[in-house]
Amino acid sequence: MSKPTREPYPALVMEVRGDLACFTRPELKAERVSYPVMTPSAARGVLEAIFWKPEFRYRIEQIDVLNEIKWFSIRRNEVTEAASLATVLKQGRRYHFRAPDKRDQRNTVALRDVAYRIHTQIELKPHATAPVAKYRDQFRRRIERGACFTHPYLGTREFSCTDFGPPDYSNQPIKRSEDLGVMLLDIDYDAPTPHSLWFTARLHQGVLEVPREGIHDPARDAAIGTAERRGA
Repeated sequence: MSKPTREPYPALVMEVRGDLACFTRPELKAERVSYPVMTPSAARGVLEAIFWKPEFRYRIEQIDVLNEIKWFSIRRNEVTEAASLATVLKQGRRYHFRAPDKRDQRNTVALRDVAYRIHTQIELKPHATAPVAKYRDQFRRRIERGACFTHPYLGTREFSCTDFGPPDYSNQPIKRSEDLGVMLLDIDYDAPTPHSLWFTARLHQGVLEVPREGIHDPARDAAIGTAERRGA
């Protein structure tokens, strides 16, 4: 059996907190049901909102759940379709969108009072010219200052994070273990046709370990695409 690959640098670590969060399960997208914990793709979105350069990408290694998992649900009136720009431009002042005719009630099952510790590595892309240590130092400085390019959000843009910063290791992960099902790892944009990569997620003593590589399932890609079109 081959030995695990040793990383040249220790993981970069930060913590993020929020009043509300929703990490939507893709198979239940129309109703917006959250995973119990933050997903790697959501964690990557938080990191890219804080510090991003086209010369590198983030690879999430681990997510620690620091607060007990608490649920809440809301039901809202939404519209089943949006007005197209082409129609508005064509009809001009004659255009009238009747929201009651397109209205639909949808339920959201989400999380409240969340806190996570994110462990990540910075991986350089082929066209990068600076050493990885430069970007790691920039990342740490931005975390310490609380700087960000855009305000980070937790799963959906309506649930923004309330605080982020360096790790406080006095906060220990929760003592909870459970199977989380299939979870999105990443989108592979280097393939001829971009496709999603998945992994079987498990929370062990409050820690979600993220594998380096995922599994591509064309059937799941097609099913999610169909669900998204129906829910649009």
